[in-house]
Amino acid sequence: MSRRAVLPMLLTFARVLAVPVMVYVLVTEMYAYAFWTFVAAGVSDALDGILAKSLNATSRLGAFLDPLADKSLMVAVYVMLGHNGAIPLWVVILVVFRDALIMLGAAVYQTLTQALTMEPLGISKLNTAVQIGFAALVLAELGLGAGLPGLTQAGLYAVTVTTLASGAAYVWRWGVRTVAHEHREAG
Repeated sequence: MSRRAVLPMLLTFARVLAVPVMVYVLVTEMYAYAFWTFVAAGVSDALDGILAKSLNATSRLGAFLDPLADKSLMVAVYVMLGHNGAIPLWVVILVVFRDALIMLGAAVYQTLTQALTMEPLGISKLNTAVQIGFAALVLAELGLGAGLPGLTQAGLYAVTVTTLASGAAYVWRWGVRTVAHEHREAG
């Protein structure tokens, strides 16, 4: 890893370390701390991406660790918000199942083709943004008393639709790619 990649990688590791902090503040229902931890993680994610690109410090390791850090934090937030009754459990199951499906699909695709690259789909980027926005709204309501029930309800619907669409898009993409790979191997 180059010296230029150290700072973006440290920011990624900071987000990994934010996961147990987030779980703790949510278990203890310190929602204001949870909100600000979530905001700090989001800022560090944006800063890490900007630094990696501007310093030409992208790395293959970073390409795998960055989304892993983000997903770990999102899953922790959704699971804990579901556990605390702040969001419906079916939303937690949907979000976690989609992420598990993507990871399983990636593992199967890599096993069969040895050609996995981390290329998020547009619908997946939208889904991530919607999931982040919804979690931030819920945490703001709980931690800061920002009552936005209509917006939160719209966020719940948006999370549902984009999560289903994103999961289906990945299943389709890897299915098509795997079949194409099998045909190339056979022919």
